[in-house]
Amino acid sequence: MDAGHSHGSGHAHSHAHATPDSDRRWLAGALAVIVVFLLAEVVVGVLAGSLALLSDAAHMLTDAASIALALWAIRLAARPPAGRMTFGWKRVEILSAQANGLTLLVLSAWLGYEAIRRLIEPPAVTGGLVLATALAGVVVNLAATWMISRANRSSLNVEGAFQHILTDLYAFIATAVAGLVIMTTGFARADAIATLVVVALMVKAGLGLVRAASRIFLEAAPVDIDPAAVGAGMAARDGVVEVHDLHIWEITSGSPALSAHVLVEPGQDCHAVREGLAQWLAAAHHIEHATLQVDHAQPELIELGAAPDAHCAQSHGPAHRRAGHAHESNNRN
Repeated sequence: MDAGHSHGSGHAHSHAHATPDSDRRWLAGALAVIVVFLLAEVVVGVLAGSLALLSDAAHMLTDAASIALALWAIRLAARPPAGRMTFGWKRVEILSAQANGLTLLVLSAWLGYEAIRRLIEPPAVTGGLVLATALAGVVVNLAATWMISRANRSSLNVEGAFQHILTDLYAFIATAVAGLVIMTTGFARADAIATLVVVALMVKAGLGLVRAASRIFLEAAPVDIDPAAVGAGMAARDGVVEVHDLHIWEITSGSPALSAHVLVEPGQDCHAVREGLAQWLAAAHHIEHATLQVDHAQPELIELGAAPDAHCAQSHGPAHRRAGHAHESNNRN
């Protein structure tokens, strides 16, 4: 058997980007701005009796947690693989993204309940304080958004925090409108309606984060990579007879990895075929972390169109074969 591993230089999945210290500074700056405003908003929300302001503050709390976890994840992800942590700590960012998404969903449930209760029995709300604080929140969120946009957004955590800040921006706009309506018309239910808008945005953001993190934990292929297309493309390469046991997953966000068993024509140079496949995977699909086991196919597999199981009794998943051969894309469990 002639087997080998192929790894490209400068892996795309590395989050130790060129200026990690600069990224940490931008994230820390955004965190400081958000925390200061968050504390002020809680005080004003309590004084004004505004659930919309308190819901905005709760959302900003999850944003602050997201940024803090992203900072922690960047620090841990920089640690090299060692001992039992053969991939290093790169999935810490996925754990924090999952936690952040679940927190958003829990908070949205509580705020939704409170908003419905206040729709039924609206309390008195000070519209002027709500409007002034919401307008200040728009400015703060614009500043925080700009800071986070300067950091590395290939991380699911950083991108999640960025999207959360944008969500807050829309939420503050809704809250400002509610404050203006209360000031001009006295319609107190506008505060609860604005809260429901915030809840909807929180649910959308929370589900998005949980879904993205779950895909990585379940070892699903990245959303922008079609395993069937990758397998067919590999099987179409010169000298390749069949590709099976094809697995594509993400080590962490933006870090696709692949493993496969490749059968090549007798007489072909397995090392050359493996290198060509690795280069094609990097160029065509941005998969730079590929582990390929390459063997010569049995002559009868080519001549008689034998089932792939004749070579690998324990193989599973679809088998991709070069055009003209039997059993192409044969599904096996």
